[in-house]
Amino acid sequence: MKFLITFVAALCVGSATSTAADKPNILWITSEDHGPHLGAYGDPNASTPNVDALAARGMLFKRAWSNAPVCAPARTTIISGLFAPSSGGEHMRSMVPLPAGKKMYPQFLRTAGYYCTNNSKEDYNLAKPAEVWHESSRQAHWKNRAAGQPFFAVFNANASHEGQIRKSPNPLKLAPAKVRVPAYHPDTPEVRRDWAQYYANVSAADAVAGEHLAELARAGLADDTIIFYFADHGPGMPRSKRWPSNSGLHVPMVVYFPAKWRHLAPKDYAPGGKSDRLVSFVDLAPTVLSLAGIAPPDWMQGRAFAGKFQTDPVSFLHGYRGRMDERYDLVRSVTDGRYIYLRNYMPHLSQGQHVNAQFGTTTTQQWRKLFDEGKLNDAQSIFWKTPKAPEELYDLQNDPDEVRNLAGSPEHRDILARLRTAQQDQARRIRDVGFLPEGEMHARAAGSSPYDLACDNARYPFERIFAAAELASALAPDAVPELREALRDTDSAVRYWAALGFLMRDRTTVGSAATELRKALGDASPFVRIAAAWALVERGDENDARTALALLSEHAPWGKNNVFVSMAALTAIDNLGPKAGPLRDAVKIWPADGPSPDERYKPYVPQLLRSIAGKLDTVPAKAGPKKKQKVKNQ
Repeated sequence: MKFLITFVAALCVGSATSTAADKPNILWITSEDHGPHLGAYGDPNASTPNVDALAARGMLFKRAWSNAPVCAPARTTIISGLFAPSSGGEHMRSMVPLPAGKKMYPQFLRTAGYYCTNNSKEDYNLAKPAEVWHESSRQAHWKNRAAGQPFFAVFNANASHEGQIRKSPNPLKLAPAKVRVPAYHPDTPEVRRDWAQYYANVSAADAVAGEHLAELARAGLADDTIIFYFADHGPGMPRSKRWPSNSGLHVPMVVYFPAKWRHLAPKDYAPGGKSDRLVSFVDLAPTVLSLAGIAPPDWMQGRAFAGKFQTDPVSFLHGYRGRMDERYDLVRSVTDGRYIYLRNYMPHLSQGQHVNAQFGTTTTQQWRKLFDEGKLNDAQSIFWKTPKAPEELYDLQNDPDEVRNLAGSPEHRDILARLRTAQQDQARRIRDVGFLPEGEMHARAAGSSPYDLACDNARYPFERIFAAAELASALAPDAVPELREALRDTDSAVRYWAALGFLMRDRTTVGSAATELRKALGDASPFVRIAAAWALVERGDENDARTALALLSEHAPWGKNNVFVSMAALTAIDNLGPKAGPLRDAVKIWPADGPSPDERYKPYVPQLLRSIAGKLDTVPAKAGPKKKQKVKNQ
């Protein structure tokens, strides 16, 4: 509370010193893994006096999104001003080159004379060029600037991070009995305890924010500094973090403009006000440049919502999920503020895939156990079931927990069509490179960047690939002839989606294309081969399954194959469960280390190997996979 009193007092009496007269200081206070569970947002269970006081003096955005529901792609979006599926940085803890001719936003600020500091998390999926920050460490601080120099400073707190829920580091401020358990979670004492701990951690993050505000006030800089507070994505509870629904993307965002810089505030700014404007992380880079008097470059995909160059509001916000650690998926989401639409391009994979980090939380473990025991209701079971619905539509006003899918509702047909079109238009506008297998994206972009690759229609025929992904994943029964034709396409990504399209369908459908899928086992692309093999083991006859399993066994060992091929094969083997039983002994000797284009990829093969070994240990041993047989029709 002392931090709150100090800051408010400074706001009332003014500042003792000032910075360069023509440029504001800009302070970002960020925290990890929490949604708008703050008193300022009307949450009666929250104890967040410092951010609440900031909101009372400033303004909060009611509809702010993080674009990605996990830190690395979310921060990649912020630092670049590009949607991560545009830059190729959508996959959790990946690494791609920065597009040619592009800069990270602090580089623009430095050119304009700002002292730029980051304390201390980066976690970008884009390779960082030289001289982005003056300081980026736990010692980084605006106090280290030259006298009179304007600053841009970021301070990040991990007090509310997912891992802190497991550690139970902060005394509970809220009795578990008072927690509102969302409809998708089972209402158990353990789940209530985790939610209560989450609230305690949010309070701890608020206290950290209070320290930074008080420090600014003590320095006499409160009247010279524009302040932002926001979290990096939704709560660190399962079905929030890592899932691109509103529960995973909706974040608090509070902004404060002192009187001196009120002319730079959003047009709808009012002290103590609440804005309905749709804003998201892709807007932050152009906004901070606009505040500094810098015209955002045309290539930035967000829109400035404050400053000299602020623009009109957008009609939609966009979210995305790619690979989450060791687990692949491809989901795109869009909201107009009232409704949210999700497009699942890999409906054969459940929302609740076994991401190693997510299963460290007690709620996740118990939730899965109750599902396996058949003790959950329909709303609580959605997370674990396959297939996912190809399309999901939720009314956030009447169904804030997003458990009643309206995609099949005749009354909502026009809304569904409008949001579907918005999602498809967005994919085309940014030339979404997430429709390439991760390894193929890197291979095609060799010597440049995925962003630059996407601009080259010869190397990335987006419309054909996107059409194949739509065709495969919509699960329409009449798509089978086109899928068979797509298996003969000249582009390997089209063939990849065609093979996945058969994996997503039933045994009869796979049987109707057995000849084409057998031929695909000899495809030039390992990702096509793996997808076809997965389909044949899962849904083919015994002979085809044996041959296909042997192929997966050849593609799985790291070192013999690159990390992306190994991950793709191991993903298939892991999802096959008992059907991969003949590989039980082989899995134990496959290497858990190998060459990688970046250290960020190193944990994923070992995590997949552990998961497979754990599943197959309970499967009776059978004869190992036979040597690869000559496949017919190659």
